[in-house]
Amino acid sequence: MKRSQAFPLLFVLLSTGLTGCYRTTRIVQKTQAPEVYRSAGVEQLQKEVSDRDAAIKTLNASVLITATTGGGKEGKVVQYTSFRGFIFVRKPHDLRVILKIPIIGSEGLDMVSNGDTFTMMNWSSHGDVWRQGSNTVTKPSKNGLENLRPPVFFDSFMIPGVGADEFVTLTESTRVLQLDNKHHEAIEEPDYELTIMKKKDGNPAILQRTRTIHINRVTMLPFQQDIYNADGQVETQATYDHYQPYGDQQFPALITIKRPLDEYSLKVEITKLALNEKLDNDQFELPIPPGVTVQKLD
Repeated sequence: MKRSQAFPLLFVLLSTGLTGCYRTTRIVQKTQAPEVYRSAGVEQLQKEVSDRDAAIKTLNASVLITATTGGGKEGKVVQYTSFRGFIFVRKPHDLRVILKIPIIGSEGLDMVSNGDTFTMMNWSSHGDVWRQGSNTVTKPSKNGLENLRPPVFFDSFMIPGVGADEFVTLTESTRVLQLDNKHHEAIEEPDYELTIMKKKDGNPAILQRTRTIHINRVTMLPFQQDIYNADGQVETQATYDHYQPYGDQQFPALITIKRPLDEYSLKVEITKLALNEKLDNDQFELPIPPGVTVQKLD
């Protein structure tokens, strides 16, 4: 058979097969785009992220925190009892986290940080345990929660703006939002991904990705932030839901912090929030009682 005759025959065979008994059809969920969404350039998005960061100087939040540990490495997932507490933030670096023991109401955890180091008290049935160390983990523990450091809270709550020594790039993406009503079509929402990079230490010719901020093009607010370590792995992933107006600022009432390498997550529900109120120095002080043993963490 000549080659010129083979192609028409092949087309007929394929067409017959595709429209006949060899065809399989499956139903998939329909999606629709939002009726209205916005467009913006990288310069505008960079400015909006930095402006939101600059607009918040302090944060005083009443919270309900639920911790979950485990995953594929352990082969199980454990969810712990929720703790009520408080989170205080004062820029540029001050942080305090207080968690109350359920029912009893006494302090189960108290942690303060000045941006470089931290002091932490953990309640234990054998007596309070005191720890001090650097905000940067240099010797990771096999217990993921023991690697919890203040920047996990600080950088997740206060999405940093873009620094003068950082570089940005913008890409477009989409995500499918499932509606509560299954009879309605899901929303295929267009989003922006603003990636922040810096020059790699020791090799300025290489740009190293440090963060990616995912921005909802309907509200133009962040719904997720990915924070990377020096090896390019996602170290912290924070998602932001249920934005509410607090004064003249929009802030999420639900923040979920995931630490995939340590296999734990923190669901933080904000029940009360005050922004830009004065916070005194003593709110970021945690004196260590005399005579107690302090464990040093690296």
